[in-house]
Amino acid sequence: MQSGFNAYAAASKTAQNVQSPRELEAGLLLKAGARLQMIVDDWAGRSGDLDGALAYNRKLWTLLVSAVIAEDNPLPVEIKRNILGLANFIFNRTFQIAAAPEPAAIGILVNINRDIAAGLRGR
Repeated sequence: MQSGFNAYAAASKTAQNVQSPRELEAGLLLKAGARLQMIVDDWAGRSGDLDGALAYNRKLWTLLVSAVIAEDNPLPVEIKRNILGLANFIFNRTFQIAAAPEPAAIGILVNINRDIAAGLRGR
C-alpha cells in the first residue's frame, strides 16, 4: 500500500512541474530579459557578457519565429504578422546594439520580452 502511495505522490509532483508550452515560452523570454537587464544594471562589470546575452535572446526569438511560421500553427494571420514584425525589430535592434553597445539601447529588448511573456501568461 505504501509503495502505491509513493508512486501516486511522485506522479502528482511531476505533473505539477510540467509547464504548458506558453508557460515555457514565457519563462524563457523572462530569463532572456533578466539576463539583459543584469547587464544594464551593472554595465561596468557585466558589459563583457552582452554578446552572449544578445545571442541567447536572438536564438530564442528565432525559435519563436520558427514556431509561428509552422504550417500547423493555429494563430490568426494578423497575430503571426505582428509577431514576425516584432521579431524583425528585435533582430535589427540586436545587431545595432552589438555594433554600438550602450545600456540605454537594451531596455526595449527587455521590455518586449517582459510584455510578450505577460501576454503568454494571460496577464
